[in-house]
Amino acid sequence: MNIFRKIERELHLIVSGMKSEGVLPEHVIANKIEATPPRETSHGDIATNAAMVLAAQMAANPKELAGKLAERLKNMAGIVQVDVAGPGFINLTLAPSIWQESLLDIIESGADYGNSVLGNGQNINIEFVSANPTGPMHVGHGRGAVYGDALATLLIKAGYNVTREYYINDAGGQVDKLAESAHLRYREALGETITEIPEGLYPGDYLMPVGQKLKAEHGDKLLSMPREQWLPIVRDTTLKAMMLMIKDDLAALGIHHNVFTSERQLADSGKVEDALTLLEEKGLIYKGTLEAPKGKAPEDYEPREQTLFKSTDFGDDQDRAVKKSDGSWTYFAPDVAYHFDKCKRGFTKLIDVFGADHGGYVKRIQAAVKALSDGKVTCEVKLCQLVKFMRGGEPLKMSKRAGTFVTVREVLDEVGKEVFRFIMLTRKNDVPLDFDFQKVTEQSKDNPVFYVQYAHARIQSIIRNAATELPDAVALAETPSPHMLSRLTHPEELALIRLMCNWPRLVESAAIGLEPHRVAFYLHDLAAAFHGFWTLGNDDLGLRFIVKSDIELTAARITLVRAVATVLASGLRVLGVEPVDELR
Repeated sequence: MNIFRKIERELHLIVSGMKSEGVLPEHVIANKIEATPPRETSHGDIATNAAMVLAAQMAANPKELAGKLAERLKNMAGIVQVDVAGPGFINLTLAPSIWQESLLDIIESGADYGNSVLGNGQNINIEFVSANPTGPMHVGHGRGAVYGDALATLLIKAGYNVTREYYINDAGGQVDKLAESAHLRYREALGETITEIPEGLYPGDYLMPVGQKLKAEHGDKLLSMPREQWLPIVRDTTLKAMMLMIKDDLAALGIHHNVFTSERQLADSGKVEDALTLLEEKGLIYKGTLEAPKGKAPEDYEPREQTLFKSTDFGDDQDRAVKKSDGSWTYFAPDVAYHFDKCKRGFTKLIDVFGADHGGYVKRIQAAVKALSDGKVTCEVKLCQLVKFMRGGEPLKMSKRAGTFVTVREVLDEVGKEVFRFIMLTRKNDVPLDFDFQKVTEQSKDNPVFYVQYAHARIQSIIRNAATELPDAVALAETPSPHMLSRLTHPEELALIRLMCNWPRLVESAAIGLEPHRVAFYLHDLAAAFHGFWTLGNDDLGLRFIVKSDIELTAARITLVRAVATVLASGLRVLGVEPVDELR
């Protein structure tokens, strides 16, 4: 149960009643009324902006209106105190029984606690990673991969229908360079000495197995072929090998895409022409020239007539070229077709997860989607800032295997999937992040993933100890009752329950904001609240989780910690992190 949503629904009913009575005018709407935790715990359990939202629509005094609303809220079951504060906020204090009995809902719901129907089954496509298939995934891809995957899980929990998609950039000059690099490794496999990889080609050792595979499949036949014959053979073999490597890296991260779309197949199918034809029919394609790119001297730029898309009609800074003066497509043209293809597949919201260096691409993509869908499909682009990898404060050295970068697999081999994923979500996606191997693997409260996992493991230890020391309490906790849970009266116990009751609300707000990092913050706060209450038991035996002289109280606290473990596990799984029962 989402207690905050319940209060909002009650407020909507009160507003409807006041409108039917003539107390409020018919034109006021209550859709922006919110019930949230107050900033200060001394202000009660729940605060609402209802009076200010309504007063703004009818030029009324919000404090006076708050008083009228407060009188009606006092009649709501479970509310023991209603206060009007500041310019018209209404603060509500709920009966302890409301919080105590909410544990029953948490325990009964299990992993589904916090699930929402907010999304109402809306079809959302999240395209993320989409690394060029020119080698293994590097750590620059890792943050976007984890963000996109966690966002997908979060949105599913919030009631959306989500498709995870990977766009394979397998067309263009970079894949030809990749094929040339693999051909060198093929020659090397046949016994030729390759002393140095030419500049512009890919130097990583990861192409050596591709060279061996080409040798096994073709012997030395490729050597006698002209470039135009061996290039497509080597390219196709290499691209398949690279995508297998990337999918293997993604699997190690716990990521599995639903759809892989090939840029080359998209172009070969005629979908680029289809998309641009539609734009042309809308009067959005024309011949023209663009101004010189910023930062280039006029003499370095020669204006040429190109085929342009009127992206400025849809909020872009300038119109964008879709076809060069020589008649070939620009990089932007297949991307237009790709997004049009997603629109035609029935998605009403597209989310693209890009690296920080793609900031200049955002407006043109959004403009294309708006133009092609007549504004019926929204497109949001989330940029992931860089991650600085360090060891004890010193920058991490480059990978010999990759040649020029550190691979995701190298990091995973050292710290594991759980640490990698959690740390990647400890900052908002558009904020730079420091990843220090020394700090993220130490067992201390300064390491957020350890701190949260330790809370879950500590709870399992409490339950195991209770089964040994007070088995009757564990048995009683299997069927918790409102009477038993009424024993949870300590302020720290109630604060812990309130925090857990905020989980359904946080799922919805984080989904609306596309901010899975908020889940990591919440889990840290919940773990801190649990650890804090555990520490109180060191000084006061009556506050320990296992009180041998009181079976009922122990059973109530076992129910309490089971609920905490349930919420911790629910949040960790949103992040793609498996909760642990023991830490070694």
